Amino acid sequence: MLYAFAVALFVWADPTPSSLAAGAGLVLAGESLRLWATGHLNKNEALTVTGPYAFLRHPLYLGTLLIVTGFAVMASSAWSLVLFAAFFLFFFGYYMPYKGRIEGARLERLYGDHFRRYAAAVPTLLPRLYPYRPLEAEQPATDSWRGERFADNHEFGTAAAVVVALGVMVARWVLV
Repeated sequence: MLYAFAVALFVWADPTPSSLAAGAGLVLAGESLRLWATGHLNKNEALTVTGPYAFLRHPLYLGTLLIVTGFAVMASSAWSLVLFAAFFLFFFGYYMPYKGRIEGARLERLYGDHFRRYAAAVPTLLPRLYPYRPLEAEQPATDSWRGERFADNHEFGTAAAVVVALGVMVARWVLV
């Protein structure tokens, strides 16, 4: 669905220099958050509570929301608002509740009370003002960003797609 949204958004885009600048800031913030998160994410190895995960449970989702919002701002058309509204309805009406149930159940099965304490203390999408601190026995082995985690979490593809999409949006402005 995200790819269909992107194609439709580019087809109907009518970017301006100010919409490109405003939207690019959101896109870069979203991708930066995703890059930070993927360098901390330990899928299926440990409950990740470091980096952006110390402030919110779903930094990858928030990063995606910022990217989509940025491209909708860049598109600067009535159709982009319609697509943006449809995306948000789908995301918050179906995707987030579904993924929250599935991921929450899996993490609770794997990490039990540690996950329950984390989930009770750390908001889903709106960051805390101060980082979550797990109990001493639950401290992660490392709290630093790691390039191999970034690579293992396949963020290169997303980052490349974002760069290409930024180029397409600028080309759309130049050619329209």
